[in-house]
Amino acid sequence: MKRLIAIMAGIFCLTQVHAKDNRPNILWIFTDDHSYQTLGAYGDPRFEGIGITPNMDQMAKGGIRFDRCYVGNSICSPSRATLLTGKHSHKNGKYTNAGRFDHNQQQFQKILSANGYQTVMMGKIHIAGQFQGFDYWEVLSGQGTYNDPFFLLEGGKRVDRKGYTTDIITEQSIDWLKNRRDPNKPFMLMVHHKAPHRNWQPAPRHMDLYQDFDFALPPNFWDDYSNRATAARDQDLSIDKSMSMIGDLKVTADLPPNAQFGNALKRELYTRRNEYFKKHRPTGKELVAWKYQLYIKDYLRCIKAVDESIGNLRDTLTELGLDKDTVVMYASDQGFYMGEHGWFDKRFMYEESFRTPFIVDWPGVTKPGSVNTDLAQNIDFAPTFLDMAGIEVPSDMQGVSLVPLLKGQTPKDWRRSLYYRYYEYPGWHSVKRHEGAFDKRFKLIRYYGKDVENGEEWEFFDLEKDPTEMKSEYNNPEYAAELARMRKELANLREYYDVPEKDDPNMQMSTKPTRPAKKNAAKRKGGKKK
Repeated sequence: MKRLIAIMAGIFCLTQVHAKDNRPNILWIFTDDHSYQTLGAYGDPRFEGIGITPNMDQMAKGGIRFDRCYVGNSICSPSRATLLTGKHSHKNGKYTNAGRFDHNQQQFQKILSANGYQTVMMGKIHIAGQFQGFDYWEVLSGQGTYNDPFFLLEGGKRVDRKGYTTDIITEQSIDWLKNRRDPNKPFMLMVHHKAPHRNWQPAPRHMDLYQDFDFALPPNFWDDYSNRATAARDQDLSIDKSMSMIGDLKVTADLPPNAQFGNALKRELYTRRNEYFKKHRPTGKELVAWKYQLYIKDYLRCIKAVDESIGNLRDTLTELGLDKDTVVMYASDQGFYMGEHGWFDKRFMYEESFRTPFIVDWPGVTKPGSVNTDLAQNIDFAPTFLDMAGIEVPSDMQGVSLVPLLKGQTPKDWRRSLYYRYYEYPGWHSVKRHEGAFDKRFKLIRYYGKDVENGEEWEFFDLEKDPTEMKSEYNNPEYAAELARMRKELANLREYYDVPEKDDPNMQMSTKPTRPAKKNAAKRKGGKKK
């Protein structure tokens, strides 16, 4: 009898083992406006040797770093719509930060959920409405706040939480892993941080980081925007003119003696920068360089909390015995300017905003310390999630799975170029509408529409010879063959992705007016009119 019971118990246990779903868990960590330059593993010499992102760097050492990952529309909400749908803006209908998102359309989390995955969204998604396909979601309203945020839940329920937002999102994610997860199902946990979005408010514990350190200016910080189309000159995202002394940098010559900054250390440091400003009154280039230092330090301090979050999340996976069964992925919704061209923000197709950091650690699959230089794009994220889960990718998704690249195998027919399109003009930061094609070396950009002289301007860059994109070669006869090829490539990409001839006339724009374009602007050497 005892022998029979033992046999039956063994069969029961074996059945339980086979009943468990052994597909990988996916921990997706996403930030808002994190530049690849300020992720230590990418090796920007301005930030080497000071340990700005040790946990992200450890991810890169244990997995794979993508050096050619880009977005299709460098602005927050459209990038997130692309993440969910695997489609460019003209297909998912989210062109700008304004306007509605059709939640009824196909999205990867719906497919994962229908195929047995637990799906959870925590943090910032910057898309309004009731989400579908998530077992649980707790999201910031719009941009959210850095301190004492409130979150929206299914059905419109609101929950208020006290503390620093990066920490809260991390704590809620860890709580779900420990207390609310079904251990017999694989999960897709999306941890979306607000940081390091403008206006860069660090956690109090990080306020004194880099206090006695001056960061080098990027080589093109004093860009005069010559040799390019007029869009570069007419923008409204310069550290000099567009960055607010009070709102962004917390500086005013008339700081009230009882001004409140919430935390004693914050008050001390913000007061110190205000006292410096009152005493020295920097002007001209000295003032712009000083603003850069304040900006870059507050930005990096915000990143520090995100990096700590990654460490805490990975420690939790280890504690729960999930580390070997979980793919950990890190990316941002787009890149950001760290003073390149004298700018902050994003939107342009120039490298710093077009390119996003992307790191994946998939135990047993990604080769530790490997680097991929194939062209990847954010339309690929959704297909990759599905492929990881062993689910067929729908034919209407415009991206392709990155799983072969994660395994160190580049398919022979892998893409050779990328398509980009930015729509939000008129709108914040006054960046003209543009589209373009990029093939790793050459980049062709077409500016079009309202306030573009003669309706169309072009730029053409050779990134091998001009990596900081300071001179358009559009009118250089030495590049005639390459230019003709890239013009054809742009036409092919438009056809391949089924891009409409004209922009959707019903798409909504943000409400902030642009600065009026300067009339009778001198023609730029690199900006031929058509």
